[in-house]
Amino acid sequence: MKKNFVFIQLILSLLFSGCFSSFQKNDEDSKILTHLVFCWLKDPGNLEHRKKIIEVTDSFNEIPSVINARAGNPIMSDRSIVDDSFDVGIIVEVRDEKGLKEYLGHPIHQKAKKDTLLPLVDRILVYDFTK
Repeated sequence: MKKNFVFIQLILSLLFSGCFSSFQKNDEDSKILTHLVFCWLKDPGNLEHRKKIIEVTDSFNEIPSVINARAGNPIMSDRSIVDDSFDVGIIVEVRDEKGLKEYLGHPIHQKAKKDTLLPLVDRILVYDFTK
């Protein structure tokens, strides 16, 4: 009986220590650099061109330094502080500036830029920030 009690205590202590450690955040692990890109199309509002940019953005997830990449259409708003004049918004998340440089120079990004973005986009506005 005492062996079972000690065994159960051991299992519970391992279980709870694992749970506790998963709630602790390492600042390095939670650090993310966010790369925001807003695109205005040469043919404003063109749904096919928007779709192409959104689809090519998904391919950025194949780049090793990219944590997450996604794109979408603006949400129209009556609020004066909301700029809904762009055609496509893109978010790319990486760990740090090194990861951003790797993403920007990666052949997948370079091909997307050359084959999709430059032919379709008239204006791009970029914001980069980190946590």
